[in-house]
Amino acid sequence: MSDSFTTTVLHITTGTAESVTDLTRACEEFLTRTAPGRDGLLNVFVPHATAGIAVLETGAGSDDDLLAALHQLLPADDRWQHRHGSPGHGRDHVLPALVPPHATLPVIGGRLELGTWQSVCLVDTNTSNTDRNVRLSFFGG
Repeated sequence: MSDSFTTTVLHITTGTAESVTDLTRACEEFLTRTAPGRDGLLNVFVPHATAGIAVLETGAGSDDDLLAALHQLLPADDRWQHRHGSPGHGRDHVLPALVPPHATLPVIGGRLELGTWQSVCLVDTNTSNTDRNVRLSFFGG
């Protein structure tokens, strides 16, 4: 089984501001070590109830646009039933329904098959929990 499945955990500190953290380089480095020349799938999973994984363009404003859209869809106010934590924290628990906690991506010849402008990102709106674990798992031949 070890030849067809390999996994590691990234430890990410997101800070005290809402963030979109680019994980693409870490994904590529993981594949270079574990899947040279191999085809398969990379699964990226964040096992937290208040964070998600997105595939989007970064650096040209799309990451900020995503956070702005989430603010409009999920305002940080007192409307949420889930009320522990910082004001509006209930919205953080709704986030994974819109930005899922996982993505599964093709790997061809040991390389992540993303579009030209696509990046793999951790999306975190929970400013009370700054430490995240992200599990990378390669399934392949």
